[in-house]
Amino acid sequence: MPLTPDLAAFLAPPAPERLPLPPAARPAPGVRLLRGVPYAHRAGVRPLELDLWLPDETHGPLPVVLYLHGGGWRAGTRTEMGPRFRHWSPDPFARLARAGYAVASVDYRLTGEAVHPAQLDDATAALGWLNARAGELGLDTRRTVSWGESAGAHLAALLALTAPLSGCVAWYGPTDLTTLPGQCLPGAYDAADPTTREALLIGAAIADAPDLARAASPVAHVHAGAPPFLVLHGTEDALIPLAQGEQLAAALRQVGARVDFRPVPGADHGWAGLADEDAERCFTTSVDFVRTCTTDPLPPVRT
Repeated sequence: MPLTPDLAAFLAPPAPERLPLPPAARPAPGVRLLRGVPYAHRAGVRPLELDLWLPDETHGPLPVVLYLHGGGWRAGTRTEMGPRFRHWSPDPFARLARAGYAVASVDYRLTGEAVHPAQLDDATAALGWLNARAGELGLDTRRTVSWGESAGAHLAALLALTAPLSGCVAWYGPTDLTTLPGQCLPGAYDAADPTTREALLIGAAIADAPDLARAASPVAHVHAGAPPFLVLHGTEDALIPLAQGEQLAAALRQVGARVDFRPVPGADHGWAGLADEDAERCFTTSVDFVRTCTTDPLPPVRT
């Protein structure tokens, strides 16, 4: 029996932008963490949540890093910045908060729950939640940079190309699903396989649905008004070839957008194979880029 309109309204969950915020945890000195904040409700799936990291001391509205985790769109967790940084104390999110940023690390629907563009829709909804509560939380969402690793880098790039952001940090992400199979080692990727990570993202094998694969690719959404991008990609990446990062950088340059593409010598996927000091350099380079995008006037693009 269908619900009456009155009963449906009564049973509907409150709008996330009106829910009370959870009490703050103290995961590191000088840092507050609002853990598991609902930002969207989707029919038939779990509430979507984000963790919001904030500095204790602020001097005006905070710039924002919107972080999207990796995991092939089918796994992963918002609680960490990839496996290479699990041992850091304080962890990368706390370090960003100490540097004066609000960090929203965001859940999104995985491919067992929905196909593209659901994941981008969720990231966009998280940005909308941050905008709605910016005054309450002391955020300057006009200065927001997306940041992601692997599948999260793919989503961070899509978000930066479809929403008004200040910049994007993309670590070793897929950028063109149509060319990815041919860039992998011979025999390593079957474009007709409907069970690859990318096939599960779009709901069909890449070979059977090139239009869907193209629509889910950041390179297809590049435009002259794109914000600055920092693209870091390991030269020895066996999962997402370096050519994927090169493609995104080339597409951005072609339209006159600003991009800093940095191959990371010797790095496999997830910064596997890097010395600790080199992995730390990837992080600090990214923080410096975020600071430039949210603080300094940018010089003209070189052509």
